[in-house]
Amino acid sequence: MKKVLVTGMAGFIGHHLTKLLVAANYEVVGLDNINDYYDPNLKLARLKDLGFNTKAIEYNKLLKNEATSFIKLDLTDLENIKALFKEQQFNYVVNLAAQAGVRYSLINPHSYVDSNITGFLNILESCRAYPVEHLVFASSSSVYGLSEDIPFQEDNCTDHPLAMYAASKKANEMMAHSYANLYNIPSTGLRFFTVYGPWGRPDMALHIFTKAMVEDKEFEVFNNGNMSRDFTYVADIVESIKRLLPLAPKENNPAFNPKKPTSSKSSKAYQIFNIGNNSPVALMDYIKALEKVLGKKGKIVFKPMQPGDVQSTYANVESLFNYIDFKPQTNIEEGVKAFVKKYLELEELKK
Repeated sequence: MKKVLVTGMAGFIGHHLTKLLVAANYEVVGLDNINDYYDPNLKLARLKDLGFNTKAIEYNKLLKNEATSFIKLDLTDLENIKALFKEQQFNYVVNLAAQAGVRYSLINPHSYVDSNITGFLNILESCRAYPVEHLVFASSSSVYGLSEDIPFQEDNCTDHPLAMYAASKKANEMMAHSYANLYNIPSTGLRFFTVYGPWGRPDMALHIFTKAMVEDKEFEVFNNGNMSRDFTYVADIVESIKRLLPLAPKENNPAFNPKKPTSSKSSKAYQIFNIGNNSPVALMDYIKALEKVLGKKGKIVFKPMQPGDVQSTYANVESLFNYIDFKPQTNIEEGVKAFVKKYLELEELKK
């Protein structure tokens, strides 16, 4: 049985990935600092859904149940992160833990350096000290920044990030490549495109819109609604990660040309993939799908574009499809319906 470390287990994607990997007969160890960027009770509810007694959680104490294990740790705690790697001897690492949110990076940029850069460096150092077969890490579609060359391809320019969140993710890609070069850590970066679905974060658009509509309140829509996103359903994201785990990149990729280098390929054991739905949806159509599920109209307040935002995202996912023989395919109607169902269930439990 292969052992996987999932950082950010109490997070949105980490929760879904853990359930999928356990079902696929992996031994999963999860790590999360359960910070208060958003309501920690949602993170605890996800852990409870994974079978953990959340009242027993203590810092740096490993909890075990029949299917998996969990430890509350901060990625900036290098000493204890290394001790965990030494003790557990992981085959694979999936680094999902990060300070998320584009707009929050305008308020608290230092938290992105702590979690996304120092924290990721500590993961790399631990993989160096206790080698793993494959490191898969979360990057973001936000690295494309000012680019309007859509659909975005992995080899597009990513030198113009619009906020610290995007800059930190670009830094992760370069850091992983340097460690692949220096210490032969096989690494795959995934540029996620607007992930959504059940158990989603409360700072994400779908949660904000749903909450406002259920409570019959107004909500803001930026750039006067003239935006589109390559919304990607969470089950498609975690299925892609599961398929990637045993497919670590090798050195001397014949597709890499050192005379015309690109950012997504290397002569080292390193690669980058987009992971999106390959089907951008207008934001207003997204809202209409939500209105249909809830059976009511939203009270929209249109606002101008926010700093750090982009008008459109659209992923070319052919490289990933060719590599793992799977392409995200859940449509908006299915995904929004599944989100609303879980949202209403969780709200009912609060009463």
